[in-house]
Amino acid sequence: MIPAADFTDSSPANDQLDKLSHIASRLSLELVDVAGALDQIDDSTRQQLQSLGHVRTNANRMLQGNASVRKAIDLVNETTAETLEAVVSSVENIQSAGNRTQKLANWVRSLDVRITQIEDTIASARSNNDDIASIAAQVNILAINAKIEAARAGEAGRGFAVVAEAINELSRKTAGAAEGISDSILTLGDWIDSLRGEASVAAEDAEGVLTEADDTDISLSGIAEHVRMINSEARQIKENAGNVGDVINEFGQSFDQMGQALEGTANGIHQVRDRADTMVEQAEYLVQSSVSLGGVTQDSRFIEEVQARASLISMAFEEAIANGMIARDDLFTQTRTPIPGSNPQQFMTSFTNTCDIILPAIQDPALEFDPSVVFCAAIDRNGYIPTHNTQFSQPMGDDPVWNMANCRNRRVFDDKVGLKAGNNKQPFLLQVYRRDMGGGEFVTMKDVSAPILVGGQLWGGLRLAYTL
Repeated sequence: MIPAADFTDSSPANDQLDKLSHIASRLSLELVDVAGALDQIDDSTRQQLQSLGHVRTNANRMLQGNASVRKAIDLVNETTAETLEAVVSSVENIQSAGNRTQKLANWVRSLDVRITQIEDTIASARSNNDDIASIAAQVNILAINAKIEAARAGEAGRGFAVVAEAINELSRKTAGAAEGISDSILTLGDWIDSLRGEASVAAEDAEGVLTEADDTDISLSGIAEHVRMINSEARQIKENAGNVGDVINEFGQSFDQMGQALEGTANGIHQVRDRADTMVEQAEYLVQSSVSLGGVTQDSRFIEEVQARASLISMAFEEAIANGMIARDDLFTQTRTPIPGSNPQQFMTSFTNTCDIILPAIQDPALEFDPSVVFCAAIDRNGYIPTHNTQFSQPMGDDPVWNMANCRNRRVFDDKVGLKAGNNKQPFLLQVYRRDMGGGEFVTMKDVSAPILVGGQLWGGLRLAYTL
């Protein structure tokens, strides 16, 4: 708690000014802590807003995806319904065709019996034809004998000879017909034999067709049942997708409300943070004003130290210009050239080498001024530190993290504290800030700086940073 200043006692004016300076210094420290806490809250809130934005985006994607799913399911429902209808119709057709095929197969199987009957009939016809041929041969012999006897009888047997000739002609025709019938019967027998073989193959094929028809019937019935199940499940999925869509809609509305509330809170926190930064600057100005009026604080000796060393650097720069070590324009250049392969990025300027010669002898002894001093380094108006303390100016290695901490020379530190220190024209500038040590740890530090003037022109400032 900051003690209330007591201006009613009989202390001399300087004592009151010292007390004011002390209170202002304590006030700036506590305001920095408050501002730092607000920074963390502000960053956390912004991150939450971003996370919430991602969630809302994902929720919208889920809604879009759910709508696509429902559309696809509708199509599946239509397709499965059509497929089911087609499969059922196909099953009925296959079953009808199976019935007809079964009848055909049964007829083919009965064909063998019929062929056997035909063969028996043919065999009987062949036997009868053989009998006819035998009778025709006997008649032919009788007719020949009759003709011989008629010739012997002379005139009396002339009529009998005519009859015998007619009978002989009939026997020859009968024999010829019997021979033709025998040839036809033989051909028909061969054809029947061939038909029997083909009928046997057809009967086997018919049996296979019946078996396959039964298997097809079973398979199609199974397909129809599966399609029914798919259609039923698709309807269930459609119903569930509708429920999911309703839940996601409510989910999105809730997140919209949360987002609006959190955004309002974040804006309020950000405004408070900005006001806290303003209060920190005002507290710093109060400290500077009280010290300028003669007030003494624990920072006074650090202020005097940095002012003295900034003055030494100003004189050293002016002397370097005077003796031709560096041209004035080169000392004030704003051109920087990146150093290849450096990580984090380092730069060279036309005054870097000159600073490497001049600054270490002035800056490094400041580290021995007080155990709380962390660094002492000159910074130009653009946040560029050409030459850091020797311990922070190590050659760069392969580890960027190590380089970040140990290779701080020839780098740009254009944060708010650095730029204010490099552009301050007042006799001194006292800033209080929290230094990020990594891992969520912060250390409150003070940064007192004094301007570096060369021939009355501001080059930058000398920073002296120390812990509390």
